[in-house]
Amino acid sequence: MAHYAFLDKNNVVTEVITGVDENELIEGVSPEIWYGNFRGQTCKRTSYNTIGGVHKDGGTPFRKNFAGVGYIYDADFDAFIAPQPYPSWKLNYTTYSWESPIPEPEANETTWWKWSEYNKEWIAMDRTTGTCPIHFS
Repeated sequence: MAHYAFLDKNNVVTEVITGVDENELIEGVSPEIWYGNFRGQTCKRTSYNTIGGVHKDGGTPFRKNFAGVGYIYDADFDAFIAPQPYPSWKLNYTTYSWESPIPEPEANETTWWKWSEYNKEWIAMDRTTGTCPIHFS
């Protein structure tokens, strides 16, 4: 079993499906070509196990990231790239993942971090309430 992403005319992923194994032919052609012809869209195989240019089970990474609806397929890099989460974030061309201008602090049992694009900083959030633990009096 393999996964396939359908692309619109701007190479934006519109749907991801589970299909036949990538080594199987359908009516004598590769699944990418067959699915693409069937749907009238470009179709690209994507790897469920590839995230940030690394195969999570130690295998060979494929197309940098598992595709999702709204991702862009960059043919020059043969990579699926998530939508940019914030204007200040830059694309890492090793992992093909977006990175904040400053590293995210480590989360713990009581705190997680939320990016503030307005302040260009990470804000601590309380895990139990989901709110910012800063109290104003």
